[in-house]
Amino acid sequence: MRILFLSAIALLALSTGAAANDQAEFKLQQSQIDTAQALIDTALQSPLAFDIVESLTTEVGPRLGGSEAEKRARDWAEDLGDQLSFDKVSVEEFSMPYWVRGTMKIALTSPYEQELYGTALGGSGKSRGDLNAEVAYFRSLDDLKAVSDGELKGKIAFVDGDVLVKSQTGAGYALPNNRRRIGWQHAERGEAKALVIRSVGSDLHRFPHTGMMSKRTEGKAWASIPVIAISNPDADQLRRLHELGKPMSIALKSTAAWKGNVNSGNVVLDLIGREKPEEIVLIGGHLDSWDLGTGAIDDGAGVAITAAAAELIAQLPQRPRRTIRVVMFGAEEVGLLGARAYAEKHADALKNHVVATESDFGADTIWQFVSNVNEAANPAIDAIAKLLVPLGIVQGGKDVPGGGPDIIPLAAKGVPTVRLNQNGMDYFDLHHTPDDTLDKIDPEKLKQNVAAYAVFAYLAAELDVEFRTPSKEEE
Repeated sequence: MRILFLSAIALLALSTGAAANDQAEFKLQQSQIDTAQALIDTALQSPLAFDIVESLTTEVGPRLGGSEAEKRARDWAEDLGDQLSFDKVSVEEFSMPYWVRGTMKIALTSPYEQELYGTALGGSGKSRGDLNAEVAYFRSLDDLKAVSDGELKGKIAFVDGDVLVKSQTGAGYALPNNRRRIGWQHAERGEAKALVIRSVGSDLHRFPHTGMMSKRTEGKAWASIPVIAISNPDADQLRRLHELGKPMSIALKSTAAWKGNVNSGNVVLDLIGREKPEEIVLIGGHLDSWDLGTGAIDDGAGVAITAAAAELIAQLPQRPRRTIRVVMFGAEEVGLLGARAYAEKHADALKNHVVATESDFGADTIWQFVSNVNEAANPAIDAIAKLLVPLGIVQGGKDVPGGGPDIIPLAAKGVPTVRLNQNGMDYFDLHHTPDDTLDKIDPEKLKQNVAAYAVFAYLAAELDVEFRTPSKEEE
């Protein structure tokens, strides 16, 4: 493994003094402020996060959940944890169904021949031989939903839509993404031979956007037909032909298939707390990626940011009071499988997970800090937020559920969360596409992320603050 480290890491001051008891007027000790500032200064000079993501994406490459490459990524992560200063490194395996993309060809055959750029969606079925069928055009998913049973027999359904609207928060993603998640169920009900959809992305390149479909709630679990996403320019072409009244046909062949159950796993890296080792501040990202690019943005960056932040904290003269745990979740892209496995394995210990967050929205700068913790802990959250202001980070809401996709199962069990929201303006240009590669990461922006995570994780682990809302039993 090629990991480049700073030739020297600044010595950082740390105090063992107690935090202020008056939560209504929470004040950090000067030594804690000084340590946080020193972490920021060091993080803004450190190339460690970029070195980590460069190593992961170059030496391992794409890491589809359940694949041999994801296994190599876990080996890589163990090696990384051993090279860095973590006190404990472990792999927690779990079983999962394994889907492979296989090979695929798709082309317009009428009114003329033109190759299309497409990719199978996660969970897609394979084609029965070479398909060449008339296209049934639908302007939206709602239009497809309105078809009668059997109405599409012998045809290939195409669901159009619009190019995803860019936003800092990614707010426009959820609704259009329904055509990816559930469109196949209506195409199958209509007895279509295949479903083709407009990619759920904001880029105008011929890079199709993949992603996992949703299971049926009843009956067959996954699609039995091919489900293909085509690039935005290709979808535009089909729309123009439709508007000209030109009958269209598409030929496609896909070998996507399920391959039975395999093992995946979460890699857990711990900095053991000096006073309360059983209490855990959890940060992390997901280790797997889709297989079209190298998973630099989604989510090699998140793995690198959180591991590098923990490493800077590990260089302090002493560990914080609580344990800081970096979890590199497995098989996130194919259904949060690692996150669910972690929550199940650690069910009895979740009461000791004092707060959790994940970096999984690219590699652009963090602009907002939001939280969902015990109301009595909000003054401490305010104090942490003030230290993030010089990094260009504003404080957002204090009752904002989330923490990140892999944190969802933990939050559902009562674990408090925060989120360091990144600027997602160009995130959907890249994520789940062949364009998710290392060159899209700005090392300087990555440093700002590391600084923010280091400050949050250090103070959450050091301060004598109860972030969890007490249960009735605890009260």
